[in-house]
Amino acid sequence: MSTEWLYFAAGGSALVGLWAGVMGLIVVVLLGGAFWMGNRVRSREPRRPSREEQPRLPESGAVREEQAYREPDEIPRSELRLTPYQVHGNLGSRPSTSKQRPRWSKGSGGSFGSGGLGAH
Repeated sequence: MSTEWLYFAAGGSALVGLWAGVMGLIVVVLLGGAFWMGNRVRSREPRRPSREEQPRLPESGAVREEQAYREPDEIPRSELRLTPYQVHGNLGSRPSTSKQRPRWSKGSGGSFGSGGLGAH
């Protein structure tokens, strides 16, 4: 093997180092530009509310979650077959008289895909 390859490889390494330096400089300039542009956008946003302007709890205290079981209204019977766009949005629901959670089968949680074997 001749030593010409060593000189060729050593000569190209300076070019590779220069190329990496230029690419690094480009990345630094792009990051600086993004930081500058982000500051400009933030300066145009409305100011944050002060401590006195923050929402307060009502005098009665925190509002708690209310659970109620609801039953769907029945689909009206007619001679013609109803299409989905005729049914959707026109029917409501009413409070359920039963306080039992609706279940698909005994011992099940009422949802699909729970991963269990179910009630057998």
